[in-house]
Amino acid sequence: MLNRKQAPQFKTIDSIAIQHAQSFKLDNGIHVYTIDAGSQDLTRIEFIFKAGMYYQDAPLVASAAGALIENGTAKYSANQISDSIDFYGSFFETSVHQDYSSLALFSLNKHLESTLVFVEELIKNANYPQEEIDTYFINKKQKFLVNSQKVDVLARRIYSELLFGKTHPYGLEVKAEDHDNTKRNNIVDFYKTHYTHNNCTIIVSGKLPANLAQVLNAHFGKEKWGTAANIEKAYTPAKTTKQNIHYVERPDAVQSAIRMGRKLFNKTHPDYFNFQVLNTIFGGYFGSRLMANIREDKGYTYGIGSGLSSLVHDGYFFITTEVGSDVTTSALKEVYKEIEIMQNDLVPADELETVKNYILGQFLRSVEGPFALADKFRGVWEFGLDYSYYDNYFNAVKSVTSQQIRDLAGKYLQKTDIIELVVGKK
Repeated sequence: MLNRKQAPQFKTIDSIAIQHAQSFKLDNGIHVYTIDAGSQDLTRIEFIFKAGMYYQDAPLVASAAGALIENGTAKYSANQISDSIDFYGSFFETSVHQDYSSLALFSLNKHLESTLVFVEELIKNANYPQEEIDTYFINKKQKFLVNSQKVDVLARRIYSELLFGKTHPYGLEVKAEDHDNTKRNNIVDFYKTHYTHNNCTIIVSGKLPANLAQVLNAHFGKEKWGTAANIEKAYTPAKTTKQNIHYVERPDAVQSAIRMGRKLFNKTHPDYFNFQVLNTIFGGYFGSRLMANIREDKGYTYGIGSGLSSLVHDGYFFITTEVGSDVTTSALKEVYKEIEIMQNDLVPADELETVKNYILGQFLRSVEGPFALADKFRGVWEFGLDYSYYDNYFNAVKSVTSQQIRDLAGKYLQKTDIIELVVGKK
């Protein structure tokens, strides 16, 4: 019988084995990576393009091209495509991020070939009807205007501009009038240039059918579809603000949104692993120091956290929270106080051990199932890395010392480098 009065034995994680992706090429050169795992006859096929916001020349073009790609082709209307995919119990979704866009199909294996007919049409022959574009921008503009009244949304938008500059791809300023000025030809040109065979990578995960290679080749590998334009974009240097303190007043605000941090590095940097441990201790999980102080002890907020955002061409460290407008100044003081403690004091051994086990436990949970394994592969593929990244990550987390963490805090969290933004009242 299980003795519920006795705590289970504590065990450390000594190693983590990750199933590696396999690869092959279609006849036209498209790289396909596969994770054959899972027990359900279900497959996810993800088509990834260098078509994120980094590659657009004007605001909203990349997001519109990705979001509206499923709104019909010359052969099928949007309703015909949606109804047909639903008929087979499949699911299709699009997403556009800073660097990449992706189109993902989830399908039962027995219906995979039937549903790929419609996905092929969308990827190769999307026609972007004007009425769909008009509806999309009417709705998007309305949401933009509503969100512009929210301090947290404003803080997020403004902070990107402060870190990278209003004209940088990662900080590009979006205005209300951009929703009216984005034309169909801008969207179509972006689609024709970026959604092409030579700009496509396919990642497939699930319990894969035996004829997967033949099926993919039949739909996507027999010809060179799309233009063959070179979509490589030269690195754009960030124009980070030289001013440390920024304040956007909202006189009627009940809460103030706080964003703090600095431009830093992405996961290709040698200090990335150890800084992730520092970040977790500081504000990266529910038991972090920021949460213990500013939420649990002071009661200034429902939640506060920090993170390290890794973009393909850059990266940044951030602290984010919303606090009552009457305690904005006090909350800022406490954040700086916690930074100073990280810089001056060694992390106690028991706290460091707890955080290490938390990080490794979270990592272990993140590799359960074929789709999660595919996401882990994509997490290194996007940065030109391989699976040794995860071995190095595991070893770094296990071996990092309190001294190294204190040194990193002293190196990267100097107050003179921190950009502080408050939207609300203080």
